[in-house]
Amino acid sequence: MSVYFIGAGPGAPDLITVRGLRLIEKCPVCLYAGSLVPEEIVAAAPDDALVMDTAPMHLDAIVEEMRAAHERGEDVARVHSGDPAIYGAVAEQMRRLDALGIDYDVVPGVPAFAGAAAKLKTELTLPEIAQTVIITRTGMKASSMPPGEQLEILGQSGATLAIHLSIRNLVYIREALEPYYGADCPVVIAYRATWPDELYIRTTLAEMKDEVRKAKITRTALILVGPVMGDVEFRDSDLYNPAYSHVLRNKGKKKAKAVQ
Repeated sequence: MSVYFIGAGPGAPDLITVRGLRLIEKCPVCLYAGSLVPEEIVAAAPDDALVMDTAPMHLDAIVEEMRAAHERGEDVARVHSGDPAIYGAVAEQMRRLDALGIDYDVVPGVPAFAGAAAKLKTELTLPEIAQTVIITRTGMKASSMPPGEQLEILGQSGATLAIHLSIRNLVYIREALEPYYGADCPVVIAYRATWPDELYIRTTLAEMKDEVRKAKITRTALILVGPVMGDVEFRDSDLYNPAYSHVLRNKGKKKAKAVQ
């Protein structure tokens, strides 16, 4: 028996991995975060499966369902949104399972920032513009930020920022980042990326708060900050430059024989 922590992706049901979907299709128990995981995904569970929305449940109750399934010898599909490695609250569940001696595995999923970038047709890293993506959040009631991870420090990098769980902290975000990115730095607010009701607001650090207020967005939004989010000029990379050699395209390498 195993518990499978499965990343369901950012919202679109067909963005779950093949591995994740096949596990849901065979597991007799499916525990899912109902507020963030589309019902179409858990609908793939067997007809006689125990399917439970864990949104109203606390940690002890969730782990108890896993323990009970273990006693019955039944595999559990524990379905989270996005990728379990990012703000998934899976580590605390794994710690409980370790204490109980229950085996588990993890299936990665498409994270929200990748889903949003795909819908925006935007590359988050561009030559000589940004080569680093920082995935972060801001301190809120539920969780403060560790020392050294405040935006005032991370912003000094000038990297592309993917700021989660912070749509109510826009005033702070602007104040922390404006000295490094400028008031006119491009920002995209990605609301429910890849869901049917998704919304993308292209704005700037200076104007994002007003734009979000107009759209009445209060939750489930990702904030993408950096020059790559705007109409920026950049040079071609060397990856496909004919004058640039690398291990798979060496200068002077004999031409491959033509296919007969």
